[in-house]
Amino acid sequence: MAFNKEIYFNQLKQTIENYYTISENSWKLIENIAQFQTLKKGEILLQNGEIAKNLHFVAKGVLRAFITDQQGNFYNKNLFLENYFAGSKVSLMQQSPSNFTLEVLEDSIIINLNYKKYISLINENDDLKNFYIAHLEKNWIIDKEEREVALVMQDATERYISLLQKHPNIADRVPLLHIASHLGITPTQLSRIRKNLEKKL
Repeated sequence: MAFNKEIYFNQLKQTIENYYTISENSWKLIENIAQFQTLKKGEILLQNGEIAKNLHFVAKGVLRAFITDQQGNFYNKNLFLENYFAGSKVSLMQQSPSNFTLEVLEDSIIINLNYKKYISLINENDDLKNFYIAHLEKNWIIDKEEREVALVMQDATERYISLLQKHPNIADRVPLLHIASHLGITPTQLSRIRKNLEKKL
């Protein structure tokens, strides 16, 4: 897959600076540890039980993080579209086996950041440390809590509408069974919700 690396590096830089402005020197340090990876639909980026080594930036494409129970049923823990960071934070921090699998849902371009080198840069550069804290607070505390509350307080239709507000074209890119699993409902329930919403348009 041929692509312009500069375009995707700019996406990464813009995403970082949406949280905190970093110096040109710090950006060069990030560029130096970044490696591109192209994956085809259906490929596995991180396997359940594998120890994670990289933080993944989705430059193009869609990933799903899913857990499989002993009966073989899966639960989608999260969906990651462009300009999101993906990875098993617990596995990276503790160097323990990942509890979930990262699968590619469409042909994707990923920028991998070696986690050990990335953490060293964060510890050595205050602007990168400030980005890291802001990103953790937004994605691993605020968004996580909002999602947990929504699962209890919102009905499935409200959760689906919220997802569409964040990612308007997600239903064209992600199979409905994966969206349904992400929302904590069955594909049949999701089909019913989509039909009811279409009637109201």
